[in-house]
Amino acid sequence: MMRICLTALFAFLVSFLSGLAAQPSWPVFHGPKGDNISTETGLLTSWPEEGPKLLWKTDRLGSGLAGYASVVVADEKVYTTGNVEEDGNTYSIVFCLDAKDGSILWTYKNGPAWTDGRMHPGTRSTPTLDGDYVYDESPLGQLVCLDKNTGKMVWTKNILEDFEAKNIIWALAESVIIDGDNLICSPGGEKASVVALNKKTGDVIWMTPGTGQLAGYATPYVFEFEGRRIIAVMNQKGGLGVDAKTGTLLFQFPHETKYDINATIPHYFDGHLYITSGYGTGSELLKLSKDGDGVNVEQVWENSSFDNQHGGVVVIDGHVYGTTMDYKRGVWGCQRLSDGEIVWDDRGVGKGSCTYAEGLIYGMSERDGMVAIFKATPEKYEEVGRFQLPEEGEGMYWAHPVVCGKRLYLRHAQFLYCYDIAR
Repeated sequence: MMRICLTALFAFLVSFLSGLAAQPSWPVFHGPKGDNISTETGLLTSWPEEGPKLLWKTDRLGSGLAGYASVVVADEKVYTTGNVEEDGNTYSIVFCLDAKDGSILWTYKNGPAWTDGRMHPGTRSTPTLDGDYVYDESPLGQLVCLDKNTGKMVWTKNILEDFEAKNIIWALAESVIIDGDNLICSPGGEKASVVALNKKTGDVIWMTPGTGQLAGYATPYVFEFEGRRIIAVMNQKGGLGVDAKTGTLLFQFPHETKYDINATIPHYFDGHLYITSGYGTGSELLKLSKDGDGVNVEQVWENSSFDNQHGGVVVIDGHVYGTTMDYKRGVWGCQRLSDGEIVWDDRGVGKGSCTYAEGLIYGMSERDGMVAIFKATPEKYEEVGRFQLPEEGEGMYWAHPVVCGKRLYLRHAQFLYCYDIAR
């Protein structure tokens, strides 16, 4: 009898732990690997004319031009940020929502908001989840660590003040990332260009000295090359790579754009870094090679036509998918990584943001919120569904879509929409 009971208990524990492991999560901007790829399966392969079923929506993520932050998801909770006016002041607010119905579970006031009406007021950064904590960096550099279940502050500091940095024209937009015990941010200051902080205390672990360049708008990106973990960071004039353990500067490369905007995350594959930005600067492929204790960077090709501004790209099977800024006035395109050639382009729903899941690209127009899915294939643009997001909020549709838990999350201004995309 004891053996039977123990066997039953063991089977229950295995089932329970497997269930925990299978909990869907999207804990960081562009997903766990920073590659904008969801591992979800069992999703709709096409949409009805009216689009997938709307499970819930909320309009409580601020007011007016509340922000452009996307969402992160874990443990049946959704986190994002937005501007909220209160007693004549405007604050940058972190929101925690119930993923089942969109109700607000808690909020945290993360300092003054970005309110410059000429420079797109609202939040930019998407929160970051790690263990029991959620992290947020405001457009004004206020970095906070919160208990993810209660919203109680654990530690906070201002990275612009602490590392002698000036804010950039359209305000800080990176989402911080976690690498082991370290939180990585890139203030672009005179004191430090890139910083690793202890994620539990906020104490400085290492600092990469200032490079003379202010911060960019892209989220840092971690990859492994020749047995070494490297953090790639875009700044106002190009990018750099630093050792993830020590912060040692390993390489720099130029990539200048009009208005000093580098907002798209780099992508690493097979000894190469893929870089793209808007304003006609376009894209380039960089080959990395060991150079003593450092890393040498050599350009393989460049293509000024594929110039993704800030809607993000997806790299699948040797091809890049995303929208261009200037090329044919903004189209969806597929670019071959081996030589940089654009193998197809199509107007689709117009320039915007994207993500990927189970063979499909999910794209949203920045102008009118038209949403579409098309096959991630280099053969041609093959759309298999589209629908119109309600035109209820103000401003551009710049928040990136998220697929998690067989749901599609779409953000616009103070609105968040949650759609059922299970097959």
